[in-house]
Amino acid sequence: MIMVHGRGATAESILTLTPELDRDDFAYLAPQAANYTWYPNSFMAAIASNQPGIDSGLARLAELVARCVAAGIPHERVMLLGFSQGACLTAEFVVRHARRYGGVVGLSGGLIGPPGTVWEYEGSLAETAVFLGCSDADFHIPKERVQETADVMRRMGANVTTRLYPGMGHTVNQDEIDFVRGMMARVAV
Repeated sequence: MIMVHGRGATAESILTLTPELDRDDFAYLAPQAANYTWYPNSFMAAIASNQPGIDSGLARLAELVARCVAAGIPHERVMLLGFSQGACLTAEFVVRHARRYGGVVGLSGGLIGPPGTVWEYEGSLAETAVFLGCSDADFHIPKERVQETADVMRRMGANVTTRLYPGMGHTVNQDEIDFVRGMMARVAV
């Protein structure tokens, strides 16, 4: 599982989820963003205003996926999980590098781009299981963007589960952890 931290956080902080996930049959990789941020502005700002950060972060994820494959782990067994800014980067990576993955988890995030962005990428996610969880009132992530992200991924052939939690705030809850554990169990078979 490649785990991508949010703005202001660290690789170590996203790895604190691993005891909650409780899967010792997984290897966990967590890249560190330069200066604790993958890109400087809101994920809903003009894409050009977040460059070269977005491209740099996407390249780092591509390197880690390639590292997994080189180690004998096929794409179909590689899971990607991101929180907040890391969830946005993860979602963007997956639609730009469409294929079947072991699973994709976006916790409080969505595709990158200003309102009105149309995401039309080539390729298929080939029934990849995707989980998108977020508060219905997250002050960073509008629920509409979570729903747009789900729609784009469905059009690309993903099997998407979306859960919007009433008044949750910008955090991760137990229901999300439990759902991800179930996804992991299916990959580990």
